[in-house]
Amino acid sequence: MQAKLTLSLEKDVIEHAKEFSRRQHKSLSKLVENYLRQISSPASDEEVITPLVSDLSGVIMPKAADKIKSEYANYLAEKYR
Repeated sequence: MQAKLTLSLEKDVIEHAKEFSRRQHKSLSKLVENYLRQISSPASDEEVITPLVSDLSGVIMPKAADKIKSEYANYLAEKYR
């Protein structure tokens, strides 16, 4: 059953939301409905991990990632010196 809801929001927020809804090809009402449904539904506290993220997890060990990040920072520092 459909029902109307009146919201009071800042004008710029409304304009940005309308533009976003146009880009998504969905009505603003549907976006708000989906958002409210999502935040009000009983969900588990666990985050849902997509299969792709699951497959990629553990590919690079944290210490190796820190070393790569450090080496890249040194490379950029040297490059732009």
